[in-house]
Amino acid sequence: GESRGILTCLSDWRGLMQWLLCFCLSWNTTGAEIRYTVPEELSLGSVVGNIAKDLGLEVSEISFREMRIASVAGKQYFSVDLGKGELVVSDRIDRESLCGQSASCLLPLEVIIENPLQLHRVEVDIRDINDNAPHFQSSERTLKIAESTAPGMRFSLESAQDPDVGDNSLKSYTLSKNEHFSLEIKDQDDGRKVPELCLEKALDRENKARHQLLLTALDGGSPVRSGTSQIIIIVLDNNDNNPIFKHPLCKVSLNENTPQGTSFLKVEANDLDDGPNGEIEYSFGDHTAQSVKALFEIDPKTGEMYLKGTLDYESTPSYRIEIIAKDKGMPEMEGQCNVQIDVIDVNDNSPQISLTSKPSPVRENAPKGTVVALISARDPDSGDNGKVTLQIQPSYPFTLEPSISSHYALVTNGVLDRETFPEYSIEITATDAGSPPLTSKKTIPVRILDVNDNPPRFPDTAHTVYVNENNTPGYIICSVSALDMDIGDNAKISYSILDSKVQDMSVSSYTYINSDNGSIYSMHSFDYEKLKVFQIQVQAKDHGSPSLSSNVTVHVFILDQNDNAPAVIYPSAVMGSLSRVVQAMRCSVLVIQPRV
Repeated sequence: GESRGILTCLSDWRGLMQWLLCFCLSWNTTGAEIRYTVPEELSLGSVVGNIAKDLGLEVSEISFREMRIASVAGKQYFSVDLGKGELVVSDRIDRESLCGQSASCLLPLEVIIENPLQLHRVEVDIRDINDNAPHFQSSERTLKIAESTAPGMRFSLESAQDPDVGDNSLKSYTLSKNEHFSLEIKDQDDGRKVPELCLEKALDRENKARHQLLLTALDGGSPVRSGTSQIIIIVLDNNDNNPIFKHPLCKVSLNENTPQGTSFLKVEANDLDDGPNGEIEYSFGDHTAQSVKALFEIDPKTGEMYLKGTLDYESTPSYRIEIIAKDKGMPEMEGQCNVQIDVIDVNDNSPQISLTSKPSPVRENAPKGTVVALISARDPDSGDNGKVTLQIQPSYPFTLEPSISSHYALVTNGVLDRETFPEYSIEITATDAGSPPLTSKKTIPVRILDVNDNPPRFPDTAHTVYVNENNTPGYIICSVSALDMDIGDNAKISYSILDSKVQDMSVSSYTYINSDNGSIYSMHSFDYEKLKVFQIQVQAKDHGSPSLSSNVTVHVFILDQNDNAPAVIYPSAVMGSLSRVVQAMRCSVLVIQPRV
């Protein structure tokens, strides 16, 4: 099991090296764009285009490299068929909800390809289809018109709404045939067409007190789609002058941080009648949205408008509000004007930092310029308030390189040493160009992977030990130990004895070493009278690839023991006669005794 684990680690390590090499060589920050054009409301699974072919990639390659689509809009409308290399529709596309009344509707996509990491920008042009009919907010509108109203008087009618654009948008109105009224279209400054009811023939309440007309709105699609609203005219007597505003359209600009309670506009209408018929009250139009009424209010007597809520440019950059002026006559008469409120952006949103790709661990010997992570920044503010720059501290051995469209690549920019810094917490600061500028920070952890760049090291280059002669075989002479600053297999050490000669015999015939812990044992009993000192060369080698090693010399001194009795070596018994022996005994007796 241990051997299988080591093989697995080596296999994973080799794969990581290959991945990192490809990652370093293939990082691509191309700014080239691919654009597809599709109609809205395509069925799920519809093919947009062969994105693999357009990017110059093989189908097998995109599957292996894990191609995926990231939508800048947030919702994932498209996906990649990895089996065919095709960009297909994965969710319902409604151009009106995506782009509103904008003539152009471009949906930006980010194509991310792993192993090695690449980023491409793709735009999908969503074309409008005539899937919306013109419609009125109310199916019925009632007008009260005095019988004394002179022919030629005009009455504003409700405009129809059509969320489609271009030829599919609202084009014209028609009015059911009648003898008293005609229809005229008034073009507004913002391009809207407002229908007006024009009195062609004087009314007679006693002859006919109620008229019923049908207003039809038509678009320019093929086939044409339409919507209708019923116009009810109640004919009344007396009050024959309706209030008239001095300015049919009033424009005003407000900073989005305008304080609540601020008075920003006063509308004014005049009524030529006297008494109650000329007294005017101001109000919002009947179809004003509640969200607008929650933000603005109007003084019914003075026509002064106030801000009572909080504006947000990023949510709604402009408002168009219908103001009604009604007199107190019998019947009451009314006039209309429109107020356009443009919200001015202020720098009230901090930049947002996001990771396009997860930070990759980096080998400590990675070359300068190795890509670690992809980072993007955005700011919902507009103009300079939305321009963002990213920075990191210069003390890091990393730097940020601009990529495409507010994207950055975090790359290595210096020497890495896992033994000194095994992991970095890189703080990225995003700053916009507003005045004053706003900032935000994000910390990205980057782990440093070990390489075998430290050999095992012994505390000393030489070691001295003393062993009594006549020791028991298998006796532990000493233990040596080395330290490796690396980790894992790069720090795992094996000990061995280098071959050398002791009295013409291999040192391995005298000693052996435990390869795991460096303990040195005797192979047999030593004899001081035959061997007094010898050296052992021990090598410590790590398990890295390639492996590194270092050596230490162990000097072994054999200590003498009193294991030999004295012996007379002179005179010898072979010297002859007794007289010679006696004569020899008169001489000094030489005794040989082992030296301590």
